[in-house]
Amino acid sequence: MSVRILEANGKPAFAVLAYDEYQALRELADDAEDTAALVRFAKRYAAGKEEAVPAAIVDRLLAGETPLRVWREHRGMTAAQVAASVDITPAHVSKLESGKGDPSVALLRRLAKLLRVSLEDLVGAEPE
Repeated sequence: MSVRILEANGKPAFAVLAYDEYQALRELADDAEDTAALVRFAKRYAAGKEEAVPAAIVDRLLAGETPLRVWREHRGMTAAQVAASVDITPAHVSKLESGKGDPSVALLRRLAKLLRVSLEDLVGAEPE
């Protein structure tokens, strides 16, 4: 690696290197960040603070299934159990699962807590 050091006021201020060498260093840094994130996840997972989501669940969500239904079934709950737990009717759960309902934020929060998911997991991320 060939680096040229530029000084300002007699002190090193910048390091200049070939772009391909910069790219190689950036990739190494990215790999190190990814590895650190995996180590953090593994520790949290081993401590029971993280959950691995089965590929089948991800596939269903990516295919456009209603998140409420996917997570409810993944948690092994019936619509009636969900309804009773969040104080709505099973018909209301069915309406929400079919995408026809417009739940309040308060209801979404109760559902997310019950299903042990984030609010974003139920409604999807904001478009960027």
